[in-house]
Amino acid sequence: MLSKKTKYGIKALTYLARQEQNVPVSIATISEMENISLKFLESILLTLRKSGLLGSKKGKGGGYYLLKDPNDIKMTTVMRVLEGPIAMVPCVSLNYYEKCEDCPNEAECAVHLLMIRVRDSNLKIYRETSLADLAKY
Repeated sequence: MLSKKTKYGIKALTYLARQEQNVPVSIATISEMENISLKFLESILLTLRKSGLLGSKKGKGGGYYLLKDPNDIKMTTVMRVLEGPIAMVPCVSLNYYEKCEDCPNEAECAVHLLMIRVRDSNLKIYRETSLADLAKY
């Protein structure tokens, strides 16, 4: 299940993608327009800023803005920043692989084989979807 952190992060990024590029938007505005708790949103936006997806400006007229063109921000990046590994089990993760302790042979493990298909399907969708695509809705 998608965490609220990731859901709200995608909503905030989509909101920013619909705004004029490089113009800061206040946290309060995003919070109000997307119905996200201000305190929770602050934490999410800080994570996105530290990842290099967002820039910020302090003071009057300050806020957050996208550092990249929305067409260049793929959901694979967003999901990994906010949610962590895309794979549902560590033995099929491309970036965070770990062997399962209870599995003697991955090549014959039904769960492993199923989760590879799930991972690959999710990755295909995330790779093919940009923030600009979501901003159209």
